Amino acid sequence: MTGGTGTLGRLTTVRLRAEGHEVRVLSRHAETYPVDLRTGDGLDAALDGVDTVVHCASAPRGDERAARQLVAAARRAGVGHLVYISIVGVDRVPLGYYGAKRAVERLVEESGLGFTLLRTTQFHDLVLRLLRGMARSPLMPVPAGVPVQPVEAEEVAARLSELAMGPPAGRVPEMGGPQILTFHDLAELYLWASGRSRVRVPFTLPGATFTALRRGGLLTPERRVGLRTFTEFLARSQVGSG
Repeated sequence: MTGGTGTLGRLTTVRLRAEGHEVRVLSRHAETYPVDLRTGDGLDAALDGVDTVVHCASAPRGDERAARQLVAAARRAGVGHLVYISIVGVDRVPLGYYGAKRAVERLVEESGLGFTLLRTTQFHDLVLRLLRGMARSPLMPVPAGVPVQPVEAEEVAARLSELAMGPPAGRVPEMGGPQILTFHDLAELYLWASGRSRVRVPFTLPGATFTALRRGGLLTPERRVGLRTFTEFLARSQVGSG
C-alpha cells in the first residue's frame, strides 16, 4: 500500500487487515518498509512476495516519476495486480496535477501488469479543508458557479478494498457522491454547521481551467453511488472546533 498513512490509505489498510490480509505500508516514514518512491529506494525489498499493490500515494509534483518506479519494481517482483486510485475529470480539467494523474493512469494501463483503475470525486475531507481556508477572513471568497460532488472517504475505502481483494478489473465505473452542490451551497452548509458568519464573495477566474470547472469537469452525475451527504459528514466532524 503506497500512501498508507494518508486519509484513504489509512482507511483502506484497516479494512484489508480486518479481512485477514497482510498489508505493507510503504512510506518514507515507515519503520518496517521505508520506501522513497521518487528514487525507488527500498521498493524491491518492500514488494518481494507481494501479490497486489494498492497505489494511493499522491503529491503535487513527482507523481509520474514515482509511478514509473513503482511499475518497474512491480514487474520485477511479479506483482499480479496493481490498483490505482485516480480522480474524476483528470481528462477534462487542464490542471497540472490532473495532467500528472492522467499520465499515471496511462502508465498503469500500459504497464503490462494486471490492473484496476478507479476514479472518484473529491472527498468530503478535502472540501472541508478548502472551506475552512476560505473562511479565515470575514470576506469569504467562493468560486462562482463551480459544482462539485463530494464523496465519503470511508465509502471509497470500502470500494477500493473490494477491488484490491478481487482480480484485475481494468478501468471500473467511477464513484461519485450522492449530491451535486456548488461551492456557494457548500459554503452555506459549512457556515451553518460551524456557527460562523461570513460575507461570501463570489469570484471567477479567466482561463480554461476555471471554465472546465464551471462546466462540470469534476462531476460524474450518472455515478451518484456514495451514500453519506456533505451535511451528514459535517454533523459528525465537529466543524465548529476547526
